[in-house]
Amino acid sequence: MASPKASDLVTRKASVASASGLASEDDAAVLAKLGYKQELRRNFTMIEIFGIAFSIMGLLPSIASTLVYSIPAGPAAMVWGWFLASGFIFVVGLAMADLGSSMPTSGGLYWWTHFFSSPATRNPLSFLVGYSNTLGLVGGLCSIDYGFSLMFLSVIVIARDGNWTPSNGVIYATFLGCVLCHGILASVMSKIMGKLQTVFVVMNFVLIAATVIALPIGAKDRRNDGNYIFSQTGNLTTWPRGWAFMLSWLSPIWTIGAFDSCVHMSEECKNASQAVPAGILMSIGSCWLFGLIIMIILAATISPDLESVIGSKFGQPMAQIYYDAIGKSGTMGLMSLLFIVQFLMGISILVAASRQTWAFSRDGALPFSSFFRPISQRFGYVPLRAIWGCVFLAAVLGLLSLIAPAAAQALFSLAVAGNNLAWGIPIFARVVWGQRKFKPGPFYTGDRFSVPVAWTAIAFLVFGIVLSMVPVGGPNPTPQSMNYTVVINVAVWFGSLSYYFLAARKWFTGGFRSLVSLGEVLSYTLNSDLTTVCQPESSLIESFSLGLGPKITIATDDLTEEQQITIREEGLKVRDVTEDEIDK
Repeated sequence: MASPKASDLVTRKASVASASGLASEDDAAVLAKLGYKQELRRNFTMIEIFGIAFSIMGLLPSIASTLVYSIPAGPAAMVWGWFLASGFIFVVGLAMADLGSSMPTSGGLYWWTHFFSSPATRNPLSFLVGYSNTLGLVGGLCSIDYGFSLMFLSVIVIARDGNWTPSNGVIYATFLGCVLCHGILASVMSKIMGKLQTVFVVMNFVLIAATVIALPIGAKDRRNDGNYIFSQTGNLTTWPRGWAFMLSWLSPIWTIGAFDSCVHMSEECKNASQAVPAGILMSIGSCWLFGLIIMIILAATISPDLESVIGSKFGQPMAQIYYDAIGKSGTMGLMSLLFIVQFLMGISILVAASRQTWAFSRDGALPFSSFFRPISQRFGYVPLRAIWGCVFLAAVLGLLSLIAPAAAQALFSLAVAGNNLAWGIPIFARVVWGQRKFKPGPFYTGDRFSVPVAWTAIAFLVFGIVLSMVPVGGPNPTPQSMNYTVVINVAVWFGSLSYYFLAARKWFTGGFRSLVSLGEVLSYTLNSDLTTVCQPESSLIESFSLGLGPKITIATDDLTEEQQITIREEGLKVRDVTEDEIDK
């Protein structure tokens, strides 16, 4: 019987995807090697992939939302904290870019975890990463839209000269309306979503330019000098001064935290192996540079009375900085532009979160996965149900804002701690268990630097998780000032692992493997084609270990000792078969 080669199988599947108009043959073939068929339309270019990450970061709105972390340590902490933390975040981006270029798929973080981990750990770790990343992204949506609500309402407060304070119910109603609008826009604008990212990036730079120009001009008679900007530290917390400086890192850590969106959009991106790493590094690098410029401008124009800025009657330190420099009218104008850009951030992160949610449901890991898995062709080949699943979950999590501001602030750290764990585990799994299996893509930091970069990234991500769980005000928090991140994240992590060991371990295998079947395995001959299948770098044997269960049957006449060791390491049990068995 004539037997197809591995390359023939991949090409055949790729051609089907290409013929349907969803992707080029090369892009579909790359995805096929990971065991998935092309289901989403590849509308995004490299610049648009950068755009979605950069627009989610929403540099100036994010800085405005997190100034409460950096201002207490003084202007020097604002500047140098941003510079140092952003440098470490860039290292994390390098480690993720190595993986994203090698294996670009929407569920990349949990897929990589499963691929590189040991047989005993791959399923639970993959499950944990998938849930932590999914809920971290939805937490990011909550925090962005909650920040929008505060900024939008601050404009009303400014218009009323500080004589009105929104209740928690008003804040939640504004938040809910924002989330629902995002769900509608992400559903009906899918065909032009890639092009919209360019518009969103332009809007971000317009806001940055307006702020960088307006603040120094408005504060020309009271600008702070260089010594104040770069050397003056402070401490408005009850922590030691050094730890207060470290807490200022939370601003860049939270702001520059959406670069994994490039990974989640990889199945809608042209030439993903190059576009994904480029998008990751360009977005982080842009925020590193322009964020530093913004922080210097803010430190130069902020009132030396930092306590009054943090406790502003407008409810937003950024609003107070604007007000002190350019007055009421200018503040209302720039704050209006600020919340518009913040609104655009929410659209982009909902798109990214829905792709991760869809990928995880495609592999059967989420409750009601069969419901969330279908792709809507009517709305432009998008995971419509996954979009609205994220909207519903965000609306539920947003109810925390009705409890207290401290509970709502935990949404910020849910995005930080949840995503840091999801970014760190696949990098860790690669260097500890899977370095031999790693095949570099077009982007690679090199044999000399790749592993040290990975370990540096892991160390920083662990530090970021700890930092996000520390009470910001001091070591003796009240119930109102307590940081509830540790409660929320431990519940997420413990809950997901409990769900796995109690139920999901019976059926979760890490990947649905929608292309490769056992029937295709048994069609291979005993000679050269079999050797191709059993090579450690073969995409098919990797697919077996990831998604087809612990046992397969292949012929072993031509297997080398090294190949047999590789198969055993993958948890596969091998027995000899005859040519007659294969023909049957």
